[in-house]
Amino acid sequence: MTASALRGATIEYDDLGPSTGLPVLLIHGHPFDRTMWAPQAEALTGAGYRVVTPDLRGYGRSDVTPGKVLLADFADDLAALLDHLGIERAVVGGVSMGGQIAMEFQLRHPGRVRALVLCDTSAPAETEEGKAFRNRVADELLAEGMDGYATGAIHKMLAAYNVEAMPEVAARVLAMMRATDPRGAAAALRGRAERPDYRDTLAGVRVPVWVVVGADDVYTPVADAEAIVRLVPTASLTVIEKAGHLPAVEQPGRFNAALLDFLSTRVGADG
Repeated sequence: MTASALRGATIEYDDLGPSTGLPVLLIHGHPFDRTMWAPQAEALTGAGYRVVTPDLRGYGRSDVTPGKVLLADFADDLAALLDHLGIERAVVGGVSMGGQIAMEFQLRHPGRVRALVLCDTSAPAETEEGKAFRNRVADELLAEGMDGYATGAIHKMLAAYNVEAMPEVAARVLAMMRATDPRGAAAALRGRAERPDYRDTLAGVRVPVWVVVGADDVYTPVADAEAIVRLVPTASLTVIEKAGHLPAVEQPGRFNAALLDFLSTRVGADG
């Protein structure tokens, strides 16, 4: 674990694997932290990849910026982190909000993207109903903390059947959610409510894109993943069975095998 001062905040991150390996930047979702990618980091570094997993501003051990943090702020933080690490281009991947940050990164820093990994995410701008919901939840988190939110969300973060079938996984996910600073979570929710429409950005992507989704995701269902694939000429789709919104956590073996296959067959050592 390493910390660096970037754009007015201290960002903590792991930089693992050989420095000469193809860099893979993995972006966690809300309200989690970089440890959610531990199974992927182990598999990727074992295969010779360099893996960078940051705690986003306001999450994990990184500094909190209260108020509102736009997806553009997160994307620019990540570009600054790559600068700090001397990485010109990377495979950029994220889950849920992290996937939207990856799309924002593609929008703002397209020359730095070797490939995109979009996991359980969606491309359209937030709806008016969604904006009101996210701002209301932000108010609730500031007033009540994370515990009630985590308890209510766990059966959607994971496929409901996995909450009971995988108690250690459920406990890990709950612990990440409950440990998140509500100020950071609220700021991200307010910023995410203002996200732009990424469909035009995706339609112009020419680097390899892997779209992956849990078969039983209720937040961003398979139809959302299929909509992204229709937009992107270079996209391929994998549906992970027996998983919900977090297939990398629920089915890490299946997820890792598909990710490694994408990287070796579609990206390669030269990107």
